[in-house]
Amino acid sequence: MHETLLIEAEKECIEVVYLPLKGKIKGLYYDKVIGLNKNLETTAEKCCVLAEELGHYYTTAGNILDQSKIENRKQERRARTLAYQKLVPLDKLVEAYKAGIRTKHELAEYLGVTERFLCDAVKYYKEKYGIYCRVGEYWICFDPLGIIENIDNFF
Repeated sequence: MHETLLIEAEKECIEVVYLPLKGKIKGLYYDKVIGLNKNLETTAEKCCVLAEELGHYYTTAGNILDQSKIENRKQERRARTLAYQKLVPLDKLVEAYKAGIRTKHELAEYLGVTERFLCDAVKYYKEKYGIYCRVGEYWICFDPLGIIENIDNFF
């Protein structure tokens, strides 16, 4: 998935560079340049940060570094939402279930994301849909995370 995101950035004429960013900053987007912290340790972490920074490219206007402002927090949320939808789409959760993936660790690895990012994505989906969401013949339960096959046959 990391390569796919790099290709997407290239198609949008966005340069991706690795920088020695200070503090807890993992990535920044500004004027068609995405800066990723060169100290990101795993491909999964790079992928999550890159997806969010691409989300900023699509959704953010201006400098939103001051997160004490509600409008800046809203823009941050929109960028993260795009990253969740891109890297942890609901149909991929069902696909992982069909492939025999059962633990959060296995699922994060299958999706190529960090466990933290996966948990945050599941929290986002729970806030958006509630406890359950139907995807085709399956129901995704967000708390606890699980897949139920064709619930209509249980009653």
